[in-house]
Amino acid sequence: MGMQDFQFYDTTLRDGTQQEGLVLSVDDKLAVARCLDRLGVGFVEGGWPGAVPKDTEFFRRAATELSLANAVLVAFGATRRPGTSASADPQVRALLTAGTEVVTLVAKSHPRHVELALRTTLAENLAAIGSTVRHLVHAGRRVFLDAEHFFDGHRANRDYALEVVRTAAEAGAETVVLCDTNGGSLPDEVGEVVADTLRSTGVPLGIHCHDDCGCAVANTMAAVASGARHVQGTVHGYGERCGNANLLTLAANLILKCGVPALPPGRLDDLAAVGRAVAEITGRSPAAGAPYVGRSAFTHKGGLHASALRVDSDLYQHIDPADVGNAMRTLVSDMGGRSSVLLKARELGYDVATAPEAVARLATKVKELEHRGHSYESADTSFELLLREELSANHGVPSVDVLLRRVETRADCGSLPRSSASVRLRVNGVQAEGDGSGDSPVDALDRAVHQALDPWFPQLRRLRLAEYQVRLPAGGSGGRATARVLASFTDGRARLNTVGVDGDTDAAFFHALLDAVRYVLTPVGRPGGGVRASRQESAAAGH
Repeated sequence: MGMQDFQFYDTTLRDGTQQEGLVLSVDDKLAVARCLDRLGVGFVEGGWPGAVPKDTEFFRRAATELSLANAVLVAFGATRRPGTSASADPQVRALLTAGTEVVTLVAKSHPRHVELALRTTLAENLAAIGSTVRHLVHAGRRVFLDAEHFFDGHRANRDYALEVVRTAAEAGAETVVLCDTNGGSLPDEVGEVVADTLRSTGVPLGIHCHDDCGCAVANTMAAVASGARHVQGTVHGYGERCGNANLLTLAANLILKCGVPALPPGRLDDLAAVGRAVAEITGRSPAAGAPYVGRSAFTHKGGLHASALRVDSDLYQHIDPADVGNAMRTLVSDMGGRSSVLLKARELGYDVATAPEAVARLATKVKELEHRGHSYESADTSFELLLREELSANHGVPSVDVLLRRVETRADCGSLPRSSASVRLRVNGVQAEGDGSGDSPVDALDRAVHQALDPWFPQLRRLRLAEYQVRLPAGGSGGRATARVLASFTDGRARLNTVGVDGDTDAAFFHALLDAVRYVLTPVGRPGGGVRASRQESAAAGH
């Protein structure tokens, strides 16, 4: 099957925006369309002109502001109203005014929806489908027809559902898309219905699935296996209720698992980057465990996995992460061992093959520290400092001695609380002290450390706190810490993720902050070779 025989269709800008809390401006929609075009998606459904003012504006601006190299822009709308002509229906006219090469019409294919929702007869619904499709085709448009509630309709009245497909095709529709609108179907049924419809009508078919049973992607794949040649979905599965079939997952499945050319050659390795770009625009990040593109999609934690991955990365990975623009990650924790440490060191750019004793010591140390409340899963910077210390004392992770740390929080009558902090530190023999104030103890400590050290170490001026999270480890007695802080900093080039634990949140953050300070002040050269910033910069890019 060639690209010209397969239609890969995105409806993020229309169906995806029906997700609760997902609101896109016209500028946002234009930006998402550019991302989809970069990926090589064949069709981008822009919205419903004439029914939604924002979508009308989108198509007006797209005519002059949107230059698409791969995608064809699509306007979406409904068949004419019962009892009117297509030429007189204002929403049909709005579809033509949108000026797109392709128009997708939605039509009812379930008798109860025709009679109860449209309040018309089954014959008039068929007439509306035929006359609207013919009107648009006569005006020079390519037409796709979305047969809404098709699988429920096929179950209720097979003959009528098939007649909807035939009517649209005979009027000139290029493809009829079978919609599992309620998301209640399962893969076996979808496959059987698609096969039956194709066998009975001979019409080119598409598939549009919702995820209410958690089967949208599986249902779509079943439809393709049964002969569907047009696939619809949304980026990250955005959509009403439980969402739509995830277009990114479908792209990878179709290309890598089925050999179906859903995207042009060489575009799949942009999948993760485009997913991040769209998430940034929408403000709705995908789950960490999202297939193919999620941060955790190729992340390994267990020691058994790590041991196997050292031998052959294919043993616990179904594809090469680079095929979709992602990367393998290793989590260091008390569940792992020497293999996890070896893989994480390699990921960070360290050659530890000749230092088995150091690896063994570090694996033991990580288990002990995690038992006391630390967590290195999301604290690569703190782990790297431990690694350097074990590999060689001559590659100078700086010593930071805390001579004084004092924090106070006061609230004057009628005003918000203010915190102040004082610190006295000795770093590589240099003694310095500083004071700071802020809206919280964290702000005050951050400013106090900068006031103390920035004059002596100018490179620290670039270090900025991006975010931090407080976790309370289980337990809290028997020598275990009662507060854990995971902090993320930037030094102008990269993200530095650290962990600190102590008896209270302020002290735990202070330890995390000092790890970031030590990292920035550590010489760039690595024991065993490599360039220190490479892994951190990759993390900053989202890999």
